[in-house]
This record gives sequence, structure tokens and C-alpha cells, in this order.
Amino acid sequence: MRAKITYAITAAVLVVYFVLVGSRGVMLIETGTPITIAFGAAVLVLPVIGVWFLWKNTQFVRKANQLAAELDAEGGLPVDELKRTPSGRIDRDSADEVFARRKAETEDAPDDWRTWFRLAIAYHDARDTPRARKAMQRAIALHEGRPVQA
Repeated sequence: MRAKITYAITAAVLVVYFVLVGSRGVMLIETGTPITIAFGAAVLVLPVIGVWFLWKNTQFVRKANQLAAELDAEGGLPVDELKRTPSGRIDRDSADEVFARRKAETEDAPDDWRTWFRLAIAYHDARDTPRARKAMQRAIALHEGRPVQA
């Protein structure tokens, strides 16, 4: 729940920022000189890219949460079996051990979105965020029946 609130606050702050930047771009364009029109148009590109990025990330998170809910309903969410340090951080060797099992499961059933979801969690626990995201994107694509990129 805390993560959802943090995400919502961050998204709201970004939207306010996009509106402010966009209004500055419009003001530059309204000035009417060729250089301010060019700068205004360039400034308007930033909020457009930002809104697109925010939208894509929100869609990704929403779809990943839907998969988590479906997997939870099936009783297939991975159990937290990771050892932790006294400070609460995940023990790297423990994460690597779980990752090896998840990877083997995924290799045995490469067309099952559930194994890719669990592999994404293992990547995340092993602090490999880019691969965690790619594995989750693959799980989402398999779940939706879309073609999967190799």
C-alpha cells in the first residue's frame, strides 16, 4: 500500500511539473519571435515525452499487479524463502540460490507466464532491475497472448 501511495504522489508531482513546463513552452510560443517559437516547441517536447513515459510505466505496473493478483488467487506466488542480513537486506547468496531455481523452472516451461513472473521476482531480489523488468514484460506478453521478443 505504501508503494502505491508513493507512486501516486510521485506521478502527481510529475504531472504538475509537466503542466508548468508546458505552460512555459506555450508562453514562449506566444511571444511570437522565431527563436522563442523554436524554444517553445522544444520545451513542449519534454512534457510530451514525460507523459508518455509516465503512462507506459503506469500501464506496466498495473499489468504486473494484475498478474500478481491472478497468481496469488491460484496460490502460485513465490514464498519468501530468502535469508536476510541483520539489517534486513536480502542475503546475496540466498538470492542467487533462489534465482538458479527460478531460472531452471523458466527453462523447463518457457511459454508459461507464471514462471517468467517468478523469475522477474528472483531477478529483483538479486538486485538486477533491468532483467527483472524484461522478465516481467515477457510474463505480461505471454499472459496477453502477444508475440514474445527473443
